[in-house]
Amino acid sequence: MNAKNWKKFISAAALGLMLLTGFATTGYTYNVAETYSRWDSFGVSEKREGEKVVKRRTVSASSLTQVIDKDEYIDKSFEQYPKVRVVATGYYSGIESTGKTPDHPTYGITYSGVKVQRATYSTIAADLRVFPLGTVLYIPGYGYGVVADKGGAVRGNTIDLYFETKKDIFEQWGKKTLEVYVIHRGGGKVTEAMMKGLNEKGIAAMAQPIE
Repeated sequence: MNAKNWKKFISAAALGLMLLTGFATTGYTYNVAETYSRWDSFGVSEKREGEKVVKRRTVSASSLTQVIDKDEYIDKSFEQYPKVRVVATGYYSGIESTGKTPDHPTYGITYSGVKVQRATYSTIAADLRVFPLGTVLYIPGYGYGVVADKGGAVRGNTIDLYFETKKDIFEQWGKKTLEVYVIHRGGGKVTEAMMKGLNEKGIAAMAQPIE
């Protein structure tokens, strides 16, 4: 190959590499406020926001075709807590879930005596031999759940998450098998004061003793 043809070959190869990596990587960025860093490599975009890592598949480097993946949120602050694999279903106060109608005296009241609620810390049901009353779990995709109830079909590593309506159960959850984080192991009771305190403090409540 003469010098002229060699230069054409090098130029073509460089152009091909540039096109490929243009789809595969956009490089690394870091903002001056130091609130996030980002790296896009071979179709996987990773963004670090404090301790949270957000990964998203954007483009397949091999086929250069759009790939649709859901965002995966990994909060490293939960890694310090024990993980338990569970089957998580959903329930609401209605007759299909509890057998009670709105005129029942204990409609919307959990086994522990507190009212059901969907908030920063929601009430959930569990097998009390596995997760005692007052146990706080973090359920990815749902949030914090406080074990305040039990159910006839809730046995072993099964939990039932409270939702306000039957429609919410089907649209927001359904049934999932996943790993949950045991933030606090309960002492066998839940009170309205405890639920109120948790929800008033929000996430900051996890840095303090739960009473």
